[in-house]
Amino acid sequence: MAKNLVIFLTLISFLPLLCNSFSSENPSDRKILVLVDDLAIKSSHSIFFKSLQTRGFELDFKLADDSKLTLKRYGKYLYDGLVLFSPSTKRFGGSLDSAAVLEFVDAGHDLILTADSSASDLIRDIATECGVDFDEDSEAKVVDHTSYAVSATDGDHTLIASDDFIKSDVILGSKKIEAPVLFQGIGHSLSSANSLGIKVLSASPAAYSANPDAKLSNPPSLTGATISLVSVVQARNNARVVISGSLDLFSNRLFKSAVQKAGTSIKHEKSGNEQFATELSKWVFHERGHLKAVNVRHHRVGETDEPAIYRINDEVEYSVEIYEWSGKSWVPYIANDVQLQFFMMSPYVLKNLSSDKKGLYSTIFKVPDVYGVFQFKVEYQRLGYTSVSLSKQIPVRPYRHNEYERFIPTAFPYYGASFSTMAGFFIFTVVYLYHK
Repeated sequence: MAKNLVIFLTLISFLPLLCNSFSSENPSDRKILVLVDDLAIKSSHSIFFKSLQTRGFELDFKLADDSKLTLKRYGKYLYDGLVLFSPSTKRFGGSLDSAAVLEFVDAGHDLILTADSSASDLIRDIATECGVDFDEDSEAKVVDHTSYAVSATDGDHTLIASDDFIKSDVILGSKKIEAPVLFQGIGHSLSSANSLGIKVLSASPAAYSANPDAKLSNPPSLTGATISLVSVVQARNNARVVISGSLDLFSNRLFKSAVQKAGTSIKHEKSGNEQFATELSKWVFHERGHLKAVNVRHHRVGETDEPAIYRINDEVEYSVEIYEWSGKSWVPYIANDVQLQFFMMSPYVLKNLSSDKKGLYSTIFKVPDVYGVFQFKVEYQRLGYTSVSLSKQIPVRPYRHNEYERFIPTAFPYYGASFSTMAGFFIFTVVYLYHK
């Protein structure tokens, strides 16, 4: 009896672990670790955090130097996303370090990283590995004497009112951000070798990065539109990263601030920060622009079963269903630029897939008159969307000896020539042998 009780209690102790081992198909039903320098950020940035919680995310707040920090246990990640609101942290606590953060992203998880003029080498190193380079001057800020926010005290023009947004409904939503976004922090540039990075909020051509409290003796290292204020990176494994040079951009203070951009007479009662941060968080945590492909099928026209091999010149039908996550459910993805490649070393067939507006994409094509090992390939990559990469290998054989047509109509002249030659030779032989 005592032995059975011990076994029962042991099984009960493993129930939480078993429950956590199942992940929901819902991209919003996830747990996010938020690391902060000071727990006061939890209240000073509460509007942003509340918007995440109301959308179904579970937030776990911890100090960045917590000695018990860990992202995974027993080889399984405990969180689906990471928010680093700790720009001045020089060293993470527990088993967390820059390598662990990058490994977290490499495993397909999402990251929001913020910095400011006090950004530590740790934060800079993580950003650099993501293809983003912050200004090397530790005291530099972005200064703009033409696009600054008008205030009662003129100040040093480091509080920028930027409205240079990326034109993408997928990343920033379909509703236009009317008011400028207030930004005060450090600028960065995207590495030329980084083809995955995208500027989301850019500085004006008149901006530059320098220490506003020091005399400018040398030309600034970052100037003009090359300065990115907020950037995003979507990795090839569809992990998403947001990098902002300002922690204050997400604060309640700037969310609620009125804004008037220098050179304009329009004063907005509320900045565009809240809408910008909310829409950007929807993108980075896959609430928008997240695609999935299901029910990939191919078969000969007139059949339903998928064959193990095709023959040259077969008529083939290929279909796939593509859906997009709307934030609440999977809805059909509608586009006219999804293409299929029938590929061997190079595409032999390249066709647009037609859509039924209900998520189904299909096409019919003839297998080329070349035998070998081919692939059905769909490589769909569009700005802001997760990439869809489908590949299925299939061999193609030539006709068998008993599958060729015995009499080809186009060869009838040659058939006639052969028989007429034989008939002529026979007649000539008879005449030659029996005629004197």
